[in-house]
Amino acid sequence: MAMRFVCEPIRPVEGTIDVGGMARGEPGLPGKFVWRGQEYTVAGVVKQWKETSPCSHGGGEQYVRKHWFDVRTADGGQMKIYFERQARSKRERTARWWLHSIATSDSE
Repeated sequence: MAMRFVCEPIRPVEGTIDVGGMARGEPGLPGKFVWRGQEYTVAGVVKQWKETSPCSHGGGEQYVRKHWFDVRTADGGQMKIYFERQARSKRERTARWWLHSIATSDSE
């Protein structure tokens, strides 16, 4: 399997957010999301990690920029999605969840 780069926003389906993650100070992983008009169901998390960078105010702290999730979908697919702590721009301020890449067969 190869991963095909996508980098497009996804829309979490209301009522499917993992509130347990939010209680831990993490984004609530959506149980379902919509990408290109199709709904996907998250069947499980293969791996998750955080992306950090130095504080922009000159301190020595590290700031969490993105929360990454390598997920399996109910249809047997595999996708890497992430949550951005800060919006990229004013134009994209509501797009916080992104599909980074999707597993494809080597022939695609």
